[in-house]
Amino acid sequence: MNDMTDLMRSIAARSLEAQRQDAAKSSGPQDYAGEDGLLYCGKCHTKKQMWLKTGFSPEPILVATSCKCMQEAEERRRRDEEAQRDMEKIKRLRISSLMDDKFRESTFSNFKQTQNNTRNLRLCRRYAENFDEMKEKNQGLLFYGGVGTGKTYSAACIANYLLDRKVPTVMTSFIKIIGSVHLSNREEAMNFTDRLNRAKLLIIDDLGAERGTDYALERVYDIIDSRYRARLPMILTTNLSMDEMMGCTDIRYSRIYDRIFEVCYPMEFKGHSWRKAEASRRYDDMEKFLEGAV
Repeated sequence: MNDMTDLMRSIAARSLEAQRQDAAKSSGPQDYAGEDGLLYCGKCHTKKQMWLKTGFSPEPILVATSCKCMQEAEERRRRDEEAQRDMEKIKRLRISSLMDDKFRESTFSNFKQTQNNTRNLRLCRRYAENFDEMKEKNQGLLFYGGVGTGKTYSAACIANYLLDRKVPTVMTSFIKIIGSVHLSNREEAMNFTDRLNRAKLLIIDDLGAERGTDYALERVYDIIDSRYRARLPMILTTNLSMDEMMGCTDIRYSRIYDRIFEVCYPMEFKGHSWRKAEASRRYDDMEKFLEGAV
């Protein structure tokens, strides 16, 4: 009992000495002794010392404690460190997301609304804002429609919304997956699939662009089936029409589509191609420049 008491008194004495040294170095308001004989902070006027009762000593031990402004400073430091860790985590998530650089700035606030995509914008935002519920229900999305109608951009908006909120999200494309050196054999392919499944949401662009080989189709099926069995949501984009997918008679494809239709809500993207419109605008601007009209 005495040994423990001596140890606690020694620790308390060191803390009090450190407190006195800090006070001597301080250029702010001087600490002062209160009517109770304890040290008070000269800035916030709250206690910097207290009597601590223990079961190891019949007498209480004088120990240093944090005043209110010290506690507030410590809380600010803790929040700053947490914010820094959060920023680093988001940075790592973005790096590991496999997203193309051109989509890293895609956000709902930058979304180009048209008559054809207003509803899709609303649905995508609602999905992102309620992702916890969507994950619990294993509810994914299937974006289908013509080239350049905003499918990939919309998916990237969801990805960036979730990444900003520290939700592990991976966005890539089937072309990238099929061309990856990690898929050179079955074991490496399964390891790659396991890595994708660490994400709470997996977004894969261009379903159907991998057509042509049994190898490619097997990799696609493995990834989709793995998410399906793990009850992890996914968002897929495709230039295929609903009729093409629903009417497919090739068992290699139909088993993929069956999995997708069971867990992914289909959203059609219509309208003129954004990319064609942008190309036309750039052509007109360049023509005017070369003609000396601007």
